[in-house]
Amino acid sequence: MSAKSAISKEVFIPHDEKMLAAVQVKRRTKKKIPFLQGDYIAFICLSVTNKKPSHLSLTKVKQFQGSSAFVKRSQWTIDQLRQVNGIDANKDCPEFDLMFDNGFDQWVAGSAGEKCTFIQILHHTCQRYCSARKPEFINCQSKLLGEDQAVGSVIFRCKVCLNRMRKEFVAHHGHLLRRGNSILHSAADSVTSAVQKASQALNERGERLGRAEERTADMMNSAEQFSVTAQKLAMKHKC
Repeated sequence: MSAKSAISKEVFIPHDEKMLAAVQVKRRTKKKIPFLQGDYIAFICLSVTNKKPSHLSLTKVKQFQGSSAFVKRSQWTIDQLRQVNGIDANKDCPEFDLMFDNGFDQWVAGSAGEKCTFIQILHHTCQRYCSARKPEFINCQSKLLGEDQAVGSVIFRCKVCLNRMRKEFVAHHGHLLRRGNSILHSAADSVTSAVQKASQALNERGERLGRAEERTADMMNSAEQFSVTAQKLAMKHKC
């Protein structure tokens, strides 16, 4: 079991929470008076409650040397988060800062990719759940903050493509609709269902654009199958 899976199981599931993202971190600057608690690894985790209304939290979790358990050390509500600083908007880097009402922390992630994924999911989640005051995201690459627009664009383009294919078929083979209505509409319904399910999944979860692209491929395959079915139907009734 990976460390992140273990954190989800030990720290969040028992409290009826779902962990959305986690990033392994180290402080960029050491504390003036270090705690005498030995070596440890730390994670910053984003979670949401399963019960409605949903509540978002950021939690610092630690695993101390010689122990297999993960323990919760600090927790903040998303309303306490004021600013997320990505440090450099022009390139990938592992450093980032989190500013809260009562202070701020300077972190280095395990890798630039891990930090980028965390910030991307954090931004997407804040856009969905924070209705009033949202945290400010500064010095972050545009690719990390444009997921909402990109996902919406992907879904929109797929729907436009599907509707265009259906309209073209109706225009060219309208006289066959009554004879092959059930077959045609069965294929169309399956594609429409795939589009709707993908849209719902993307809205309900903070999925990264890479996953959206996978769902887009599935939808395009369904659209292609629709086209093949329509062509076969047209050929069948020509014979």
